[in-house]
Amino acid sequence: MLKTFNKFKYPLIQPRLFKDDIQKGISVLKSGQITMSKLTRKFENDFAKYVGAKYAVMVNSGSSANLLATCASCNPERKNRFKRNDEVLIPGICWSTSLWPLIQFGLKPVFVDIDPNTLNMDINDLKRKISKNTKVIFCVHVLGNSSDILEIKKISKKKKIIIIEDTCESLGSVFKNKKLGTFGDFGTFSFYYSHQISSGEGGMIVCNDKNDYKILLSLRAHGWSRDRDDHKKFVKKYPNIDPRFIFINYGFNVRALEIQAAIAHQQLRKINILKKNRNFNRSQIIKLFLKNKKNNKKIIFIEDAKNVKCNWFGVPILISKKLKKYKSKIIKMIENKGIETRPIISGNFINQPAIKLFKLNKKKVKLKNCQDVEERGFFIGINSLKTDKKILRFVANSLNQVLDYF
Repeated sequence: MLKTFNKFKYPLIQPRLFKDDIQKGISVLKSGQITMSKLTRKFENDFAKYVGAKYAVMVNSGSSANLLATCASCNPERKNRFKRNDEVLIPGICWSTSLWPLIQFGLKPVFVDIDPNTLNMDINDLKRKISKNTKVIFCVHVLGNSSDILEIKKISKKKKIIIIEDTCESLGSVFKNKKLGTFGDFGTFSFYYSHQISSGEGGMIVCNDKNDYKILLSLRAHGWSRDRDDHKKFVKKYPNIDPRFIFINYGFNVRALEIQAAIAHQQLRKINILKKNRNFNRSQIIKLFLKNKKNNKKIIFIEDAKNVKCNWFGVPILISKKLKKYKSKIIKMIENKGIETRPIISGNFINQPAIKLFKLNKKKVKLKNCQDVEERGFFIGINSLKTDKKILRFVANSLNQVLDYF
């Protein structure tokens, strides 16, 4: 493993690259094949098999995956597509690049409150906010957990609503024996350094419709046709255009590098053991913390939602309502102990200044549970290697020592 340089004794992100990952990366550099090629296609195929989707398209980040999934959902090549000024339902606890592609392509966001027990969309609030203008439900699977995605799928099927699953934090999590990211029209994933598998940066989009797959291939690389299996059709139709550069659709350049695919592929081969390690480390921190019974009611550990088997991204925690006014002090004390923390994604996103800048909450919707999570919530990291029990005990004891003060 590579060494980490961090002021924290227990950092959020710990070394992620193994010797075989590094060796594979070096072999790609030595080969001279820098841009995506055979290894990328092999990784895409194996990733699709792992999650249980028909098709997978690798890109340079999870944010780019969200961008392409959104663009594909309104694409003229697609029969069931959204149009400008249609509504999208999105949870108030989300990431910025979950939201911005929706805005860039003209959707009007309707923010949905979350279930504080899962940190994911509240199904009842979602049902209340569906209107005749709702064309997209953008699910964000938070920190490895999920809403009742089958119920969301049932609702969307009845009303022909497109589902995009942002699974960037939840690769390997399962709902009723089916991997998250495969219930909707599109599922997006991230291979950033802190995620369940990593290539430093990188992302993936999965789908089950061949036409959607072809659209994604064009969108990923400039809008050209040459990566698609119907490329010859366009060559024949446009004989006066250089066949290497026939542009048939919108286009971006969000291609991954071959080295990213090679490293992520190596990590995918280890995902089951990495998942086992992450969940073990999390369970041990909680188990060791709960031995000190006097602090058990001062914080709440978020657990797997009903029917979900999580591949946890971190250890999400809610401070008790009684102590929430001390949250800033508690966080500072935990970090002074040497444990790095983060908010629950970005907290209640409607509080962000960009929402006001773009006038995205004109109705001044209040999201009670999202606000509560912002005021009470944070998470600490978990390692993909089985962590020494001394370190796990240090984390649990440090949390208890901080809470003893209150």
